[in-house]
Amino acid sequence: MEEKELTERESLAVITEMISRTKERYIGDGNIMLLWGYLTVAVSVLVWVLINATGNLNWNLCWLLIPLIGGIVAPIMSRKHKVKCGVKSYSDRVTSQIWLGVGIYAIVAMLFNLGFGILAHIPTGAVMLIFALAIVPFAEVAQGIIVKEKSLIIGGAVGLLIGIVTLCCIVGDVALRVNWYMPLFIVAFVCMMIVPGHIINYKSRQLR
Repeated sequence: MEEKELTERESLAVITEMISRTKERYIGDGNIMLLWGYLTVAVSVLVWVLINATGNLNWNLCWLLIPLIGGIVAPIMSRKHKVKCGVKSYSDRVTSQIWLGVGIYAIVAMLFNLGFGILAHIPTGAVMLIFALAIVPFAEVAQGIIVKEKSLIIGGAVGLLIGIVTLCCIVGDVALRVNWYMPLFIVAFVCMMIVPGHIINYKSRQLR
């Protein structure tokens, strides 16, 4: 009886350690989340201001700054962080696969979006909005559940709610006007990336 109780305790300890190391590996300092959050918000404000000032929708091409800048900086930050965290656990691999899937979807969606726009002159920018406010927050909620981080779950849930509003507008043929939709989009990324990133950084400092 004692042996069984000891085994259960050891199993619980192992699971707890795996969760702790996963949190430390992927969100331990929150800086990668802050990178994507602040970058997205900055580009959103830039597009908002430029379109309002000129009325030229071609400024939407500025959205490409997000994958260009983030795609260069984020892997460098991630590589440095992983070197410090050691060997991957099962939870590490699950979390990694979630975001790998998100990355693959982003690349495919962006290529199709550009293809439809350049070759067929069909605007399909809504695909990227659905990605940003459905796929990304869903992955964030999943990661929050894995590592037991409430700020990720709540932030992802807010993003999903705004994503549902976006999808309903698209299906209902409601125009996503810059003056009301851009603030909503910015709020989503503040809740999804910036607030959790700062909370995680705070918790990380408290553990040191």
